Amino acid sequence: MSFPSPGAVSAAPPVRPEYERTLAPFTAAPLARPLAWHRRLWQQGWLRKTLILVVLACLWEVLARVQDNELLLPTFSATARAFLDGMASGELPAKAAVSLAVLLQGYLAGILLAFALTTLAVSTEIGRDLLETLTAMFNPLPAIALLPLALLWFGLGSRSLVFVLIHSVLWPLSLNTYAGFRGVPETLRMAGRNYGLRGLRYVLHILVPAALPAILSGLKIGWAFAWRTLIAAELVFGASSGQGGLGWFIFQNRNELYTDRVFAGLALVILIGLLVENLVFRTLERLTVGRWGMQH
Repeated sequence: MSFPSPGAVSAAPPVRPEYERTLAPFTAAPLARPLAWHRRLWQQGWLRKTLILVVLACLWEVLARVQDNELLLPTFSATARAFLDGMASGELPAKAAVSLAVLLQGYLAGILLAFALTTLAVSTEIGRDLLETLTAMFNPLPAIALLPLALLWFGLGSRSLVFVLIHSVLWPLSLNTYAGFRGVPETLRMAGRNYGLRGLRYVLHILVPAALPAILSGLKIGWAFAWRTLIAAELVFGASSGQGGLGWFIFQNRNELYTDRVFAGLALVILIGLLVENLVFRTLERLTVGRWGMQH
């Protein structure tokens, strides 16, 4: 085996000095093409929803004029005039205030009972069995079917309405909350136990924040059930505490064949539902689960 002689070994290559070359900014074309004004407008959700409402109103007006029977289907313009007259006279706001006052009582009571029931369910086995049994029994039962019993037990008034509203809120909210609690990752559960959290503190600090998307969904479902149950209950037995709500307003005007005022009452029911959904629940979601990255 032969080795090269020392003279045959090539010298190391020279080291070139380092330098930095400054590049001129690229200005031949914009980095991002600005959207056209109509595309920017179309990206606004409120504008798209408003356009949908305008299209529905136009279809309503055309259909009513084609049918040409104000008793069966008043035009959108006639309904709008009846709505504005009812708002100006204060009748519609007063009816809405009566309905919403009763609704808030039943809704808040249903939330408190649902929270207590689900807290018991995640804390003890007997609580879990109790929740599963009660929801299987009463969740399929329509709240309006309890009206005869409500009238028998509490009489004609707001207490009967509150009883029916609690039933409509309690079971869907309990199911959603319990499902959210069961979906909390085991890592978070173990972290809470390591910090010594037990009982109500464990539920408030670990389970509720982690299950908040499911809880908010249950709150929205409970609100929708309670709102339509209240209107249906007022349509059936009307006044509460000597005053009638929106359901009673609709029922009275139907009996007197003021169909435009009936549609005006229905429009206010829909409008309140839209306002609660977009102002209350959307804001709550944006400030909590949306900001925390739990929901997109």
